[in-house]
Amino acid sequence: MSGELVVAAPAKINLFLHIGEKRGDGYHDLESLVAFVACGDEIRLEADDGISLSVDGPFAAQLGSGDDNVVLRAAQRLAERSDAQSGVRIMLRKILPVAAGLGGGSADAAAVLRGLVHLWNIETSREALLEIAASLGADVPVCIGCGTAWMEGRGERVRPLPQVPKAGVLLVNPGVPISTAQVFANLETRRELGMLSPQTPFEDLYALVGFLRETTNDLEIPARRIAPVIGEVLREIAVLPDILLARMSGSGATCFGLFATDESARTAGLLLRARHSEWWIAETVFADVRCT
Repeated sequence: MSGELVVAAPAKINLFLHIGEKRGDGYHDLESLVAFVACGDEIRLEADDGISLSVDGPFAAQLGSGDDNVVLRAAQRLAERSDAQSGVRIMLRKILPVAAGLGGGSADAAAVLRGLVHLWNIETSREALLEIAASLGADVPVCIGCGTAWMEGRGERVRPLPQVPKAGVLLVNPGVPISTAQVFANLETRRELGMLSPQTPFEDLYALVGFLRETTNDLEIPARRIAPVIGEVLREIAVLPDILLARMSGSGATCFGLFATDESARTAGLLLRARHSEWWIAETVFADVRCT
């Protein structure tokens, strides 16, 4: 296949995130209910002789385009595994904040893997693609499917689930990048995993929120030690009109609020933006893209 290809890279939200014991490989076991929303970075792939990356967009300055970029590594690793003779020019428009707990880099890498399978006309199994994804980062496998999923292990065990109920989603980032490794280094308590099973499909949004109220994000406490402003963000979201749930996503610092309608989320976003114009705020909805 030749020409240009546009690939979705939707943002990932950890609706809850429980952390177990540290593994021998240095990672932690975890369990998480993951959903995706209708906003994210934009990826364009264009057939070329070599493999290159250009980055623009509102958060381009926070993201390097050097050889250590996970997007470039994704393309290079797929080329090595598949013996692809073609190249690609990757154009990344960075819309999501960097190191924000939204799986932005992981979603971008997964989008490149999915797109190159088509652009380079590679015959590969989903299992092989997930293996490459797992070698790039713990969040990349779940972003291959980019649909509602139950995530376990260090993130490599992904079970697709029915779409979560419709909701308005408000994303708020205070502009403080947080290192995932630093958050885990500050984690003091771990829990026994395997006590939960997803009650899906949820009857409605209120059933989902009721389930989530019995869970938490175990990385919130260590993240707030590093960036106390996360506590302020959560308090501000929690008092917005019609809010159903406020929580941090991933290792932070992005927090989210769930609302019954997208109109309620938009209204809440306007109110919060008037008080904190320095914060990144995005009103969106759950979107089950179901990428393959």
